[in-house]
This record gives sequence, structure tokens and C-alpha cells, in this order.
Amino acid sequence: MNKKLLVDVRPFEISRNKIDESIKENNGKLIVKGVLQRAEAKNQNGRVYPREVLLKEVSKYLDEQVTERRALGELDHPDSSVVNLNNASHNVIEMHWDGDDLLGTVEVLSTPSGNILKELFKSGIKLGISSRGLGSVEPMREADTVEVQPDFELIAFDFVSNPSTHGAFMRPVNEGVEKQKPENKIESIINSIMRG
Repeated sequence: MNKKLLVDVRPFEISRNKIDESIKENNGKLIVKGVLQRAEAKNQNGRVYPREVLLKEVSKYLDEQVTERRALGELDHPDSSVVNLNNASHNVIEMHWDGDDLLGTVEVLSTPSGNILKELFKSGIKLGISSRGLGSVEPMREADTVEVQPDFELIAFDFVSNPSTHGAFMRPVNEGVEKQKPENKIESIINSIMRG
């Protein structure tokens, strides 16, 4: 079987009040919580992650990355199986299971990409959290559905603009966000950050 890069995104959103509270309570750091991944459910990419496959990789990721404060992620998905430190925007500091949902706590870093991520959150931009890994897939009985195989290796969780997994937006508080054209808002935020 050929391993390929597997990318699956879940929506992740947080209210402005929660952002301000988090920054105040955490000495200026933005810390957000929510669903990182879901087992046994078909996502928008047509993939199903068996619970035992995710359990094994999450356990390994916790031991080798999270507990050593090396669970870095990037802003946007690179086409790479390596986390580029120049693009690191956040660090996963805790993960645990709630049924088939993998929940986690993420610290936004004070890096250039982390500052962009923080500003996107502060502006109410709806982002997704996305798993990035290497693995193979096999077709399932259901049309357009594949199952991730036991050779799956979790690389990172990245923040992206295009979710693929249902319910992946982190929702610490259920507050609505006004609908805006995200591409115009994102472009405006990035331009203002680049200008200083």
C-alpha cells in the first residue's frame, strides 16, 4: 500500500469574549479548546477514521509530541509531512477523548503565523482545525467512502480556512458570528498585519 498525505479539517470557532478572557487569564496567551478529530464518522473528504487507528496514533502523539511541548501546527496546510518551524502558529497542549470525539486545548503562539491566527480569531473569522498525517485508505461498501488504514501516522493539527469534518469548529461559547465574505476579511487582516 502507498502512504499518502491525509488531511481532514474540522470547524473551529471562538467568540470575541472568550478570546479576551483567555488572553487576560493566561498572561497574554490565547488558549482555545474544542474538537480536533472524530472517530467512526464519515467526513467531507469521504474518509472514516476507525477508533482503534486514532486511539493508537493519539496515544503516540500525546507521548512523543504533546507531553514534550512539540505538538506544533501551522497556519494553512503545507504539502509536506514535516512541520515547518518558520510557519508554526500554535501548539497542542492537551488532548483527551469524549466518546468518539478527540478534544484538545491549543495555545496560539506569538510567532508571525501565530499572530495572524490570533488576529483572525479576534476578527471572528471561522477557521477549521485539520489533522495532517500519512497513511493509506481502502474503499468501503458505501459509495465515495474510504477507511483510513492502521498504517496511519499523525503528523500535526493545522488551522485552515476550509473544513472537511462535520462539527469541527471549536465552540467554547455558542455565539453567532456575522456572515462576512471571508476572503476579503482575511486579506484585509493579513495586509494590516504585514503593514505593522
